[in-house]
Amino acid sequence: MEEIFSFYKGKKVFVTGHNGFKGSWMCRILEDVGAEVCGLSLPVTDDSPFKAMRLNRTRSIEGDVGSTKELEDALLSFAPEVAIHMAAQPLVLESYKDPVRTYMTNVMGTVNFLEAVRKCESVISVVNVTTDKVYRNMERSEGYAEDEVLDGHDPYSNSKSCSELVTASYKRSFIENIPVSTCRAGNVIGGGDMAKDRLIPDCVRAAKRKEEIVIRNPNSVRPYQHVLEPVCAYLLLAARQAEDPELAGSYNIGPDEESTVTTHRIVQLFCENWEGAGWKALERTDRPHEAGILRLNCERFKRTFAWRPRWKIDEAVERTVDWYLAEHDGKDMSKFTAGQIEQYLG
Repeated sequence: MEEIFSFYKGKKVFVTGHNGFKGSWMCRILEDVGAEVCGLSLPVTDDSPFKAMRLNRTRSIEGDVGSTKELEDALLSFAPEVAIHMAAQPLVLESYKDPVRTYMTNVMGTVNFLEAVRKCESVISVVNVTTDKVYRNMERSEGYAEDEVLDGHDPYSNSKSCSELVTASYKRSFIENIPVSTCRAGNVIGGGDMAKDRLIPDCVRAAKRKEEIVIRNPNSVRPYQHVLEPVCAYLLLAARQAEDPELAGSYNIGPDEESTVTTHRIVQLFCENWEGAGWKALERTDRPHEAGILRLNCERFKRTFAWRPRWKIDEAVERTVDWYLAEHDGKDMSKFTAGQIEQYLG
């Protein structure tokens, strides 16, 4: 990664959704390696990791990717070399409650992003971050590969399938001269995520209140990984394809098979690392549909970029809990986050 990070020194990088969970970790790395970073996102919330990490060198623009003008004005005025699209309505259950906003953000947000990119002559590399849930889920034990059918079931997953198709169309129709890739990352955990109805944030909230953690689907299987795995992979891909456009494409980014585990296992590991935490399963059966089994085949990315995930699931959960406990204890989270990045890069 040292060679990759040298690519970003002095480069201008534009990030949508920069003050969200993954976006904050990305900005932390980019600031540290000497990139000039500009991001567009909705206003920073009090519990955002962006605020906890004190990302003061990132130029932050409040705006909505659903607004063509706001996004275009921000990107064109900054004139970046690298553009990374991470803004999204990222929650399955929320997509059932508000499908219109989900599609507006995730589909038209992608259209607006790519429209701005094709008008910006400075851009030399583009990455659109989608999800592992873009595939038609057959509840099978084999991992999905990049050439399989895109047909997400729920509005969130489906909107991300649409985002993939939009990106493919724009690549063929308008921006053939710029390398554009999509990244389909597995379930991501790590410090700073406080989203509603997401496993680790729900665990943290319950543990802080000294209440039992309530989980919806203890036997569901997902490819869990620490946030630093996909964020570093996105940066690796954006840098390498800028130097060799033939590398652009669609890539799954996820853990090794041993880190594709049940929800029950993740919560068990959480409780082992957070003293006094306990859990129980939600007994309701009237919940919206969520996939039972989801695995990814990530061999293409591993083979193309000689990449391997660094932290197995037990270490990923331990590092995640460490971050939340440090924040709870009032530690300097800017320094603590930088320390975890150094530990990861090792």
